[in-house]
Amino acid sequence: VQLVESGGVSVQAGGSLRLSCTASMCTFRSIGVGWFRQAPGKDFEFVAGVSWTGVSIVYADSVMCRFTISRGNAKSTIYVEKSRLKIKETARYYCAGTFPGVWAARAIFEYKYWGPGTQITIAS
Repeated sequence: VQLVESGGVSVQAGGSLRLSCTASMCTFRSIGVGWFRQAPGKDFEFVAGVSWTGVSIVYADSVMCRFTISRGNAKSTIYVEKSRLKIKETARYYCAGTFPGVWAARAIFEYKYWGPGTQITIAS
């Protein structure tokens, strides 16, 4: 499974953005999908995850009520509510696919497939 993120931009603090993740194979439809981010000099941080059914969803506490993750048959798309982005959320955002049989997962070791990432810069 090859994953590719899109939607990387530079936005003002308090602004909004939408990231998309697309996959190369139908297998994508039967695995969980998640988003992680890595700020400069920091570790990977879980952001949000969704099961292959789209029913089970988990969020990091830091993005709860501000980020929304959803998926269709071929895409996993994460949305951010307007006027809620923070400068400290500047990071490279990665889409990831779980191992088969894993539902919405927070732990990085649950994820097998990774996209190259897309840079999001939040400016003041």
